[in-house]
Amino acid sequence: MNRADAAQRTAELREAIRHHDYAYYVEARPEVADVEYDALVQELRDLEQTFPELVTPDSPTQRVAGQPVDAFRPVEHKVAMLSLDNATTPEHLREFEARLSRARPGAEFRYVCEPKIDGLGVALLYRQGRFVRGATRGDGRVGEEITQNLRTIRSLPMTLRGRLAAVPEVEVRGEVFMPRAEFEKLNRSLEEAGETTFANPRNAAAGAVRQKDPATTARRPLDIFLYHVSEARELGFTTYGETLEALREAGFKVNPRTEPCPTLDAVVAYCERLEAERDALGYDADGAVIKVDALEQQWRLGSTMHHPRWAIAFKFAARQATTVVQSIDVHVGKTGTLTPVAKLEPVELAGVTIRNVSLHNEDEIRRKDIRIGDTVLIERAGDVIPYVVQVVAAKRPPGSEAFTFPERCPVCKHTAVRIPGEAYWRCPNSACPAQLKERLRHFGSRRAMDIEHLGEAVIEQLVERRLVGNFADLYRLTVGDLVELERLAEKSAHNLVAAIEGSKHRGLAPLLNALGIRMVGERVAGVLANHFGSLARLQEASVTELTEIRGIGEEIAESVRKFFDDESNAEVIRQLATAGLTMSQPGFQADAPRPLAGQTFVLTGTLQSLTRDAARELIERLGGRVTSSVSRKTSYVVVGEAAGSKADDARRLGVAILDEPRLLELLQRR
Repeated sequence: MNRADAAQRTAELREAIRHHDYAYYVEARPEVADVEYDALVQELRDLEQTFPELVTPDSPTQRVAGQPVDAFRPVEHKVAMLSLDNATTPEHLREFEARLSRARPGAEFRYVCEPKIDGLGVALLYRQGRFVRGATRGDGRVGEEITQNLRTIRSLPMTLRGRLAAVPEVEVRGEVFMPRAEFEKLNRSLEEAGETTFANPRNAAAGAVRQKDPATTARRPLDIFLYHVSEARELGFTTYGETLEALREAGFKVNPRTEPCPTLDAVVAYCERLEAERDALGYDADGAVIKVDALEQQWRLGSTMHHPRWAIAFKFAARQATTVVQSIDVHVGKTGTLTPVAKLEPVELAGVTIRNVSLHNEDEIRRKDIRIGDTVLIERAGDVIPYVVQVVAAKRPPGSEAFTFPERCPVCKHTAVRIPGEAYWRCPNSACPAQLKERLRHFGSRRAMDIEHLGEAVIEQLVERRLVGNFADLYRLTVGDLVELERLAEKSAHNLVAAIEGSKHRGLAPLLNALGIRMVGERVAGVLANHFGSLARLQEASVTELTEIRGIGEEIAESVRKFFDDESNAEVIRQLATAGLTMSQPGFQADAPRPLAGQTFVLTGTLQSLTRDAARELIERLGGRVTSSVSRKTSYVVVGEAAGSKADDARRLGVAILDEPRLLELLQRR
């Protein structure tokens, strides 16, 4: 292909990819299969590699092309990004309208209402329809440039369409956020990896857009809604509703819950309805934003130094409470992570009694200056775990001292270490009793080796009496050993020995999960087990071989390799093999076809002919992957009896739905 043909083909490919990105990420109605989309991207990438002079900054291949930065450059906004005045009751909204009427006597006002997303405000600059700069809000007048990180958000167009495409220079504004389901999935993966989790979706989104390496941002599931065109009146628009329509035409994602409200009574009804439905939105919203619709009226009403007079935020009832920090304890997890936890004076919050709250890490304690005896404001939004919002400094008791993070493990007293670049301390002592207890709890849990009767009290005594020093020691226990334990009668001892014996044949996937390999949870364990079939083959795999597996990144691969390279781990595995544990995946055939490779399933509801675990095993054996939440990349949602909201998510996103007979037909056909 000559250069002229290549130039024409790259232009065609870019337009096709942009079209499919819009259909997939903005309208949630994919038009092609993933394999077809991937083929278009790969063809474009190959052409750009052959003809590098054809690469453009707005090419779909350049979304994650930026280099890591040392610092974020300050950016002055074209128009100041002001705050909003607040209302918390319908009376406050009526006072807002009264102020408008006093400022513009005789005028009639129409409004537009939209959810107030709890995310990160950004300003985006387009020149001749091409995205050239993105910045945080900052202090409202000067923000920080985060252009390369914003390029990674797939619902954000790199080139515009419609009326805005022809404008020489236009600034638009929006809110970057992380959908709640994606946030929960991210936290689960971080927890499985033994890493620090995020307190809420806003913190996760804010942290993602301020990563110095765009590749890290690209791995975080961010989304964005656009809501504002700076200098819209000068561009010829007459209403706020017109600017939203222009944003839609340009290819931006505009919140579908935005509604015109002809009267203030309609505004009040909208706010009440949205507050009642806030948990079903799919993202965190802490209120509604009400704006005067007519741009001429906005212009004449003007702004204060703090906020526009033509807009107001109606804040939802806070899901917050104050309580007292009674103590700060440091817990040691199964991977050695030291996590500070505040013991609180019990307090009711959103229908739940809160007694403990994670403080996450040393940096978080220092940033918020949390001390024992402090009165703190805690929050619990939706189904998110509670977290400390801030200290009520005015109520701090005299003589309080800053919390000092321990330099030694609080359990084994081994010197703790903090790896440069990481936010948490670890106990490196693999023989640490706290780690051993946590590892044993995990080893015997239902999703791992599923050892019934191996409870917390039993584990405490087994470790304290030095009857168990590693996983393999469990399989050497006798009834005689166990009857010596407190509150464990002979029958209970027999039951526990039988449960331990029965766990020997769970298979490779549960065993890999049970071993507590850093970054290897249930999902990754299943992927590895179904790919290699035996522990012996997995132990021989190189980092390169591991990273070639779909769903296994370089960090996971290196963690797996490091685990098996450790001689103490290898010795425990040898002892487990000697004890008679099954080290292979049931039904595995090295040359068996994997017809479901690349396809993702979500299971919801109760299946009649097989358990969810059995369905997962069958799907993974055929190369498929089972995840816990529905996204646009999900291939099928399998719906059983009493299916939950995941079925609704599938319909909303246009994901194919399978009932149980159709699932069985699909599996048998393969």
